[in-house]
Amino acid sequence: MKLLLTGLNHRTAPVEVRERLAFEDKALPQALDDLKRCPGLLEGMILSTCNRVEVAVTADEQADVESAVEGFLADSRHVERSWVTPYLYRFDGPEAIRHLFRVASSLDSMVVGEPQILGQMKSAYALAREHGAVGGFLGQVIDRALSVAKRVRSETDIGESAVSVSYAAVELAREIFGKLQGKRVLVVGAGKMAESAARHLRRAGVSEILVTNRTRERAVAMAEEVGGRVIDYEYFEDAVPEVDIVLASSGAPHFILTPDQMRSAMSKRRNRPMFLIDIAVPRNIDPAVNKLESVFLYDIDDLGKVVDDNLKGRIETAKDAEEIVREEVERMVVRLKTRGMTPAIVGVHEELENWRKGEIERWRPKLGALTPQQEDAINAMMRGYMNKVAHRIISQLKNRTGDE
Repeated sequence: MKLLLTGLNHRTAPVEVRERLAFEDKALPQALDDLKRCPGLLEGMILSTCNRVEVAVTADEQADVESAVEGFLADSRHVERSWVTPYLYRFDGPEAIRHLFRVASSLDSMVVGEPQILGQMKSAYALAREHGAVGGFLGQVIDRALSVAKRVRSETDIGESAVSVSYAAVELAREIFGKLQGKRVLVVGAGKMAESAARHLRRAGVSEILVTNRTRERAVAMAEEVGGRVIDYEYFEDAVPEVDIVLASSGAPHFILTPDQMRSAMSKRRNRPMFLIDIAVPRNIDPAVNKLESVFLYDIDDLGKVVDDNLKGRIETAKDAEEIVREEVERMVVRLKTRGMTPAIVGVHEELENWRKGEIERWRPKLGALTPQQEDAINAMMRGYMNKVAHRIISQLKNRTGDE
């Protein structure tokens, strides 16, 4: 059996590629069913976030699972395989384990130390289990990845030193407006990233936050959290000319703001500057909007560059976390190798037991009639000798496994 991980992230693919590969939540159950049908595949899990799409699988040694997974990604997202392949990375065996541990620990995130990825991996794992796609070797690796992430958070300060995408958005807004006191904000979407950004904006001194979402109940809950006011999703476009900052983070599969809409809004604003933050994947705002005068549009990749500028302060903390991951990968590999020895250990015991029985039968004619006590004594002596031989053989096997 082999472990393979195939995927792309914010380092290997720009947002315009990631948004075409991303899975909507409602599409994941069918995608898992399709993945399970790949020839030779034993287990599978799909992790899809705004910054990555990854497929982790276990498969028979003989199966060409790498090709099957690439084909699955291309077919399920309706893109040409030759188009997506250059953006993909692939890890197998210990390197796949290491990657999963780093992802869960947020060491591979755009924002090193951000907490969201751990919850996203838990959700992906739970969904895969629910649909019968995970239940063996891959499940053990993911369980360990989640434990490693908890250890990293408890033994390092990685979470405290994270510079978030939300924080970066506020810093860019400061650069554009100078100060944010008196500015009005429209938040489209009610997810965790949108809420985090709204909190940062509130602390920065904005005067009003309008919240809208396709599900009104979620908009109401978020508005209560950030001290905002709810507006109906059907009419949010009417509010755009009245605000200075639009934060878009909805799950809409299409653009919710187009150049024509923004041209009309800017006319009503008499071209007063407007800052648009699009942290959705797929993107909510047509990139062509950025060509309009006095409109400043930033997507999640743009914000990632701002985050990178703040990376230096997190390097030492990340080193400590990377060392934990290294230790845990080594332990996991040894544990899996030891587990792989189980058939050999069972075989040693079976072989010696067959030898014990054969020797007793071979010597029985020469021993003559034995009392039950004598029979028990001979069996005990033979088993004791057999166990000593087995112990030496198994110890040597384990020592070799630990040295590899």
